[in-house]
Parts: sequence; structure tokens; C-alpha cells
Amino acid sequence: MTKLRALILLGLCFAAPVQAGLFSDDEARQSIQRVEARLQKLEDQARQQTQSVLDLQGQIDVMNGQLRSLRGQNEETAHGLHDAEKREKDFYVDLDTRLRHFESLEAAPKPASNVADADDPAAQNRSIEAAYALVKAGNSVDAIKALLDFLQKYPASVYAPDATFWLGNAQFTLKDYKSALLTYRTLLKIEPDTSKTPDVLFNIALCQLELKTTGQARVTLKQLLSKYPDSAATAKAKKLLDASK
Repeated sequence: MTKLRALILLGLCFAAPVQAGLFSDDEARQSIQRVEARLQKLEDQARQQTQSVLDLQGQIDVMNGQLRSLRGQNEETAHGLHDAEKREKDFYVDLDTRLRHFESLEAAPKPASNVADADDPAAQNRSIEAAYALVKAGNSVDAIKALLDFLQKYPASVYAPDATFWLGNAQFTLKDYKSALLTYRTLLKIEPDTSKTPDVLFNIALCQLELKTTGQARVTLKQLLSKYPDSAATAKAKKLLDASK
């Protein structure tokens, strides 16, 4: 555009002597000024169009980058959803298997000696005390065996809720989170609203977090905060809820 302008002006300079007889100096200058103004206008329009094209290209590049990012996020979300569905399916298959196992144990005939022991408070006390001693000693493996034995012999005992709670804790200590979760849920069915219920809900949320079911853990923690806002587990639940965001 600059070269074209120079050529036009040069032509006008050469043409000026020829046209001297036709135009006055003032008219020649005005003519040149008009040409220069038109050339300047054309140059400005060309620059604006070039800048518009560059701006549009920049917007297209940004949109392409955003589109690639959204596609990547969509792929990650789909992969995470698939993994979550698989974990949930595996969990419920395992839960069903364990429930059937417990049902078969309940349906099995009990030895006569067990029936006799169930009516013996002294034997019941010795059994729960021995199991609790193992819990306090941190011997989780033997504690689980002793607690399961106690619950099988004395399912209607006043100590059954405590034994079930300790059983869940021992299973959690051994990182058997699926078994611990099942035990805590069984306890809520046996004793749905006791002084231990807030702690049971908190422990259920811990199991769910360990099993990577964060959404379920958050629901459990919100249930705890809603139903038991004054419990000792409330502060821990709030911190855990904030950490799980």
C-alpha cells in the first residue's frame, strides 16, 4: 500500500508540469491532498481488516484450546465414573456374599453347650471380658475371633452392641474396610439410636472414604451433623467433611 501511494504521488508530480496549463497551483495541491486523504483512508481500512482477522484467529485459537481441555475433562470424568460403578458393584456383590454367610450361621443349629452357656451370666461376662482384653491389647486378629464367638453364642446379650462396635473397630484397624462397614451398618440395625450412634456414623464415613466412595461418605457425615449436632463426633465430622471436598 505504501509503494502504491508513492507511485501515485510520483505520477502526479510528473503530470503536474503537463497539466500546468489546465490547473492552477492551488487546484493541483488540493487534488494531491484529496488523493493522499483517500490513500490514507484505504490504508487505515486495510490495517483494521488485518487486525480484525488477527483478533478472530486469536479467538479461534483460544476456543480450540478450551475445546481440547473440555474433551480431556470429559474423558477423565467418564473414566472415573466407570471405576466408581465397578467399585460399587464389587462392594455390593461382596456385601451380599457376607450377608448370606451370616444368614447361614444364624440358621445353623446351635450346640447344646452354647444354649446352656447363654443362660450362664458368669460365662457371658468371662467371654466379653476376655474379648475386650484383646481389644485393649491391640491384638486385633484374636479380638475379632473372640468377638465373633461371643456374638454367635450371645446374640441377645446386653453386651452385643458393644461387642459389635469393637468388632468393627478391630476390622478397621486391620484395614478390612468392607467388613468394618458391614459390621457398623449391622450395629445401626440392632441399635439405631444410642450414645454410640454418632461414633458409628463417623466410622462408617471413614470406611467409605477408604473405599473411595467419597460421595457416600459426605452423605453420612452430613447425616451425623444434622441428627447429632451436639455429639463429641461433630467436630471430627466437620473437619472430615471439609477435607473430603
